[in-house]
Amino acid sequence: MIEIIGVRFRNAGKIYFFDPAGEKIEKGEHVIVETARGVEYGMVVLGNKFVEEEKVIQPLKPVIRKATPEDDKKEEENKEKEKKAFEICLEKIQKHGLEMKLIDTEYTFDNNKVLFYFTADGRIDFRELVKDLAAVFRTRIELRQIGVRDETKALGGYSICGRPLCCSTYLSDFVPVSIKMAKEQNLSLNPTKISGVCGRLMCCLKNEEETYEYLNSKLPEIGDRVTTIDGLKGEVQSVFVLRQKVKVIVEINDEKEIREYHVDDLKFKKKFRKEHVKLDDELKALEELERQEGKSKFDD
Repeated sequence: MIEIIGVRFRNAGKIYFFDPAGEKIEKGEHVIVETARGVEYGMVVLGNKFVEEEKVIQPLKPVIRKATPEDDKKEEENKEKEKKAFEICLEKIQKHGLEMKLIDTEYTFDNNKVLFYFTADGRIDFRELVKDLAAVFRTRIELRQIGVRDETKALGGYSICGRPLCCSTYLSDFVPVSIKMAKEQNLSLNPTKISGVCGRLMCCLKNEEETYEYLNSKLPEIGDRVTTIDGLKGEVQSVFVLRQKVKVIVEINDEKEIREYHVDDLKFKKKFRKEHVKLDDELKALEELERQEGKSKFDD
């Protein structure tokens, strides 16, 4: 077992593990740690905890110290610097006539680097822009192109459910989301109904995927032949996944009638339909694209 703490550097960002170095550190406290980007100021979201060694990538870097009042003040100053840096970068982008949209600016705690996050439709030659920015800030400059999901995560907002966006409140990582999930949940496949603010499929489609897969595995397909508890044979007209109910067209005295049954009151043989294979093939490229978009560049 190894003792760790979990630290987050951005709202809803990834959680990184560090060695508490023998200190008792509570959730909500701030710490100074060394990362691949330099010395950083982060918030502890997971206090001292022992976990199995194979569950974390080692060696863990030790916490340099708990944040002092001076560290807190410096972090506030950095936030003010980021606002000014954002405005300066906007001016430089306009000066060079670059087709790019500046999204966010970030100073490392030790001021050794300034990162500028932007979106653009294609590749941007920003070498001259970097030179201008380096002359102004006299430190290392990094421009990082991000996707639409990262943009939405940074800007925040509200979804069609009326709640703050999942990605900007609690999602640490983007997960692959596919049309297949919407189909599994019997949702409208109208893009405007299942797309988020970013224009991509809503992340929340993933939330109930396992539940719907399990419930659907117990149900017949529309068009399947079934035998009812009262001995009637019929064809499935529709299914209600959450209620586990099935509407069946049965024939009684040469007349067709629609009756509703609980799935436990039906006998049927589940089929693996060819169209399922076709659907998977059609969505393969889309899912790969979603996986690529799901790799956040904010926390690299």
